[in-house]
Formats: sequence, C-alpha cells, structure tokens
Amino acid sequence: MRGKTPVYIISGFLGSGKTTVLKKLVEYTRQQNKKVGLILNELGDVNVENYMFEQEQMVELLNGCICCSIQDDLKETLQQFIDNPVDILLIEGTGVANPNEIVDTLVSTTYLENFELKSIISLVDASNFLDYQSIFSSSKEIRQLLKEQITSASLVIVNKTDLISTKQLQKVEASIYKNIANDTPMIATSYGEVSIEELLKPRIRMITSGESDQKSCSCSSNDHKEGCEHQNHSNHASIKAVKLDNLPSLDRKQLQKWLKGLPGEIIRGKGIVQVSGETGLTSFQYAAGRLSFEKLAEASMQETVMILIGNNIKKDEIIKYYEKGFL
Repeated sequence: MRGKTPVYIISGFLGSGKTTVLKKLVEYTRQQNKKVGLILNELGDVNVENYMFEQEQMVELLNGCICCSIQDDLKETLQQFIDNPVDILLIEGTGVANPNEIVDTLVSTTYLENFELKSIISLVDASNFLDYQSIFSSSKEIRQLLKEQITSASLVIVNKTDLISTKQLQKVEASIYKNIANDTPMIATSYGEVSIEELLKPRIRMITSGESDQKSCSCSSNDHKEGCEHQNHSNHASIKAVKLDNLPSLDRKQLQKWLKGLPGEIIRGKGIVQVSGETGLTSFQYAAGRLSFEKLAEASMQETVMILIGNNIKKDEIIKYYEKGFL
C-alpha cells in the first residue's frame, strides 16, 4: 500500500524568491529519480514561469488565489494527485497567499489520508521587508499578509541579504523574531542558496485522531486559531495583476529603464520578451529594482507577455505608460 505523499508549501511575498527555491527542489527530486508534482498558483491568467517545469506533473491554478477565491480548484487538483500519485508534491502559492488557508484544505478529512504536510517554507525579501513593514510606505493589507506568511512558517528564509547592510539585516531579523515561534528556524541567504537538507527537513508533524501534540496541525503561528479556521480570505483584494501581451521587440536597456520608472505601487514584474537583435525569446524577472534575464530554448512555444503585480494599481495608467514607452 502506498504511503502518504509528502507535501511542501512554498510561501512568500511578491519577489521574495519562491520560484528559485522551487527550482532547486525540483532539480534535486529529479536527480533522485523521484516523481515530483507541482501546483503553481498565479493571480493573473497566465504563468510566464511554467516553461521551467514542463517536464513535471504540473497543474497551474490561474486567475485567483488558492487560499481563497479558487480554493475549490485546489481541492480538485489535489484529487488529481490522489488519482495519479507522485513521490513529492510542491505547492507554490501566489505572493499574496496565506499558507494557513492551504493547510486547512490539506488537513481536511478528504485529503489527510493521502497527503502529509512536511513543511511550510516562507521566503522574505530582506531588501524590501522594512519598507513593507512601515505604515508610511506600505498598506495595512501588505503588512497583514507578511505577518501571515511569517507566522505560519515552519522555516523562514530571509533572502536577498546581499542587497542590504549587516545593520539592516539585524533589524529585519529582529522584526521577524517577534512574529515566529521560538522553535522556527530562520536562515539568512542570497539567491535562495539554502541546502537541500534544510529545505526538505520534516518540520511539521500531522497528528491523527487519538494522538496529542502541541503542533497538531502545526501551523506554528502565534495567533493560530483552534481548528485551523482562518477568516482573512479577502485581505489581499488590493493586490492585482496587469497583463500586457503582443509585445514588440524590446531593447534590454530600454526595458530596464521602463521598469524602474514604473509607479511605486508595482511590486513585481515578470514576462517573456523578444529582445531586439537576438533570436529566440527571453524571460525576465524584476523585483527590488533588480532585473534578470534568462534565454529560453529555441523550441519554446511561449508567447511574448508581461505581468505586473502591485498594490492598488490602475490598469489604464499602466497601459498608457506602456504605450508611451514602447509604441
């Protein structure tokens, strides 16, 4: 009889580096000749990063957040992995997902017999964390989201530490320590460089009936409610995604200048573009003022598209800014 499928949830705010860690886990699992299943969630109607995982058993949940608005889609997807089991299941929520809501589904009677949650890995963008915590440069919704993602974690990865000073890192860590349980480890790093042993270490014990343990559902949240019932389904309604498609060829320097000139409400940008003077397509990632490119395989069937995610962004203004910059 097949045992329960181990599950790892990858959480973290926009631009914190979730996909980098996810790639690391997928590559290791593949090296071990194990079958990995992926559930990838995006706010918009397209996932520009799915090309990274085309060889895996992957399900994309689009146009909403699996922690609330499309939770029924998550349940249907979990049923797919019951019918077609994998050796390990990795769930990456949107940058505005509350992991506790995903846990609620996993620990329900329907799925508890088939899945075993091993860890909730939450990433923090150290370079922007203090600004996100400030009442002067952030919103109540963002501050609440960050708190939920941190308090629910069984492992906190403080990423992008290369972009800040030692003194700033100390402030970031001090703020995080106030919101996590004493036994929740925190690792400071850059580029998501965390050992596989740390990432895959079982940190949550799921308790079945007849057993007792302080971490019975083990969301290690300080304010975790009895029965794992959470009421914050709509606290990220102000975070929205804008899609720009049918893009013309773009110059790298021009794109970088354009992205850095976006309104401050834009937190994250990513997409697939045709770079002027180059053959094939190129993906880009933009967060914390940092832009990176990755050349796609010549045979890629992707189309040019750009996704911009932010707080209280106005689609019409973004489109006008785009037309002014590139058309």
